[in-house]
Amino acid sequence: MTKFQRQVQKKFPSAKLSWDDNGNRIVTVNDISLTEQYFLPDTKDDDKAWEYAAIAAKVTQNFNRTHPDRIDHSSLEEKIGRIENRKNKGRKNAKRKTKTA
Repeated sequence: MTKFQRQVQKKFPSAKLSWDDNGNRIVTVNDISLTEQYFLPDTKDDDKAWEYAAIAAKVTQNFNRTHPDRIDHSSLEEKIGRIENRKNKGRKNAKRKTKTA
């Protein structure tokens, strides 16, 4: 099992290598072709098909990580609040230093 096969099997446990009607190698997950879904090029090489499927797995992971529906906006508001507090604290300290000088 190659590095790319392991990456794909980790993300898509039911992934299988198969042939399409034109004789190209494709990786399918639950009878859905990853090459068609992600508009990847056709290949006749097994290793390239797994490599393309690994790219599709990375794209899926990155999309899911940054998708707006997955972002918790309350944590974002807390983060902005902490940054604003640090900014205000720095401004207060800067004013004190100029008064004492």
